[in-house]
Amino acid sequence: MTGTGRAGTAAPIAVGDQAPDFSLKDNHGRTVRLADFLGAAAGHDGGDEGGGAGDGDLDVDGKNVVLVFYPFAFTGVCAGELGALRDALPAFVNDDTQLLAVSTDSIHTLRIFAEQEGLEYPLLSDFWPHGQTSRAYGIFDEDKGCALRGTFVIDRTGIVRWSVVNALPDARDLDQYVKALAAL
Repeated sequence: MTGTGRAGTAAPIAVGDQAPDFSLKDNHGRTVRLADFLGAAAGHDGGDEGGGAGDGDLDVDGKNVVLVFYPFAFTGVCAGELGALRDALPAFVNDDTQLLAVSTDSIHTLRIFAEQEGLEYPLLSDFWPHGQTSRAYGIFDEDKGCALRGTFVIDRTGIVRWSVVNALPDARDLDQYVKALAAL
């Protein structure tokens, strides 16, 4: 399932497209790249080139990635969605899957937000250049200066296999992520 472009945004990338790689800082200041989690079939060996979150500890098969964009830390819907992911974490952070959450907040804001909410998965900052990764995925709202609620399930080869994009006030259904992962 994919959304359509909304006022102030480009159309989201489509299911079947290659997921754009990115290099973002997490809430601890570490560099995280999508390529760090993909297998050799995606053209990445899981090596330790960038000192990122992958740190060379992945096997050659890589992991599926659930990439969750959210508008802002410390807002009700965002805290609720990310808290639901926290509560179901074994389904999203395991030998086969890695959860990555992205907003345009600074790493300092994300660090405090993660501590306050007990979030133990990477919160990535798309702060500068502002919204560059959100734009690459076609979900940056130019009028509001933040990402829409977009989720992309990316397989081990870097192909988007499922997606959903909701408007800012509309929470996503966590069960849809689980079903999308089960279908891989």
